[in-house]
Amino acid sequence: MAMEPQENYVLRTVEERGVRLVRLWFTDVLGQHKSVAIPPAELEKVFEEGLQFDGSSIDGFSRVQESDVLARPDARTFELLPWARDDEPSSLMFCDIERLDGSPFAGDPRQVLRRNINTALDAGFTFFVAPEIEFFYLKDNDTTTPLEPVDNASYFDLTTTDVSSDIRKTTQHMLEALSIPVEYSFHEDAPGQQEIDLQYTEALAMADSIMTFRLVVKKIAMERGVHATFMPKPLDGVQGSGMHTHMSLWRGEENAFHDPDSEYGLSEVGRQFIAGTLRHAREITAVTNQLINSYKRLNDGLEAPRWVSWARNNQSTLVRVPVIKPNKPNATRIEYRAIDPACNPYLAYAVILAAGMKGITEGYELQPETTVNLFDRKAAAEAGVATLPRSLDEALQEMENSELLKDALGDHIFEWFLRNRRAEWERYSRHVTQFELDRYLTQW
Repeated sequence: MAMEPQENYVLRTVEERGVRLVRLWFTDVLGQHKSVAIPPAELEKVFEEGLQFDGSSIDGFSRVQESDVLARPDARTFELLPWARDDEPSSLMFCDIERLDGSPFAGDPRQVLRRNINTALDAGFTFFVAPEIEFFYLKDNDTTTPLEPVDNASYFDLTTTDVSSDIRKTTQHMLEALSIPVEYSFHEDAPGQQEIDLQYTEALAMADSIMTFRLVVKKIAMERGVHATFMPKPLDGVQGSGMHTHMSLWRGEENAFHDPDSEYGLSEVGRQFIAGTLRHAREITAVTNQLINSYKRLNDGLEAPRWVSWARNNQSTLVRVPVIKPNKPNATRIEYRAIDPACNPYLAYAVILAAGMKGITEGYELQPETTVNLFDRKAAAEAGVATLPRSLDEALQEMENSELLKDALGDHIFEWFLRNRRAEWERYSRHVTQFELDRYLTQW
């Protein structure tokens, strides 16, 4: 089989730069980073044949009786690792997971996103996204004592002793060395909380970037003696971490969400996409917010969206349509605000895209925008707006009855995800927490 031009470029670069180790990356169904390393002498063979491994050892992959799968490196994702030692240059590539016959493996999250992207492409659309990724820097990860943030700073704060700013700066430089451009980085509202926003790009490339981003953030923090966490709600009494994602569909060089002659400058396609995300929001929440802890953030009343609603510039809604500058029509976009940084980005973007495309293909009508402050619970109740699921258990019940998610994820991942998350909920339901001991042990 002849090498693709990009594969030839990778082989040539590996030789010219003296690369000693090639790391092949992929994720399991929950979005945990996986890696296998090969010497450069094996790379051409792996391009041609794939790397065979036992998929039954990876959560959500194969059953024992059908275990072997192939990791096929995507040469377009090749990067030199900037943290490798000078005497041992290393590189990385993300992989697609295939069956032994070369067909896409149903348990591979990357293949799931690609399949949904291809469905949108068949309809003439390219899906672009830009996440705002929040996380915390803590002094350590010792859960036997109260967690302590590295600072007491707040939104946009900067001081001469701001350790967070220095770690963020180093992280940003590392991301840019890995061809992941950053739009903004700053201190968020809560003590120790950070935000780094990535620049708009196509959804599959962005999901790869998010996986790399999480690794880089944790690595740089660990080198500075602090602990970085993407746990949605690690601390009581302050806001949790979200991953608000800006998104739009494009037709060639034109933003399909923009229509200068329509209300708000939002095209019929844009309105239908929003309507799809709202109608199916409760069904997709188990995937966009997959942890038990995710619902501590959604329920905390501190800036996280609880209500299935949209508005142009209302931070309390699930979907926001940012107001754009008059001379920036291509900036027309929506912002989906429920998703959190502990999700599997491949699956999360796949189900949001599927919901939006359903709205387009079925011609959903967009409900009127919400004009009240939904963080005011009385006002929210009077508005009669539906809520997102209040717990992982409720979200899984919604997911279980969703034909949309069965189609978007495929039977393999759909069924495994439900089993795995239900098992975790059952363990949690039986666990006696410190809250219960503190509240009930002496009182009753």
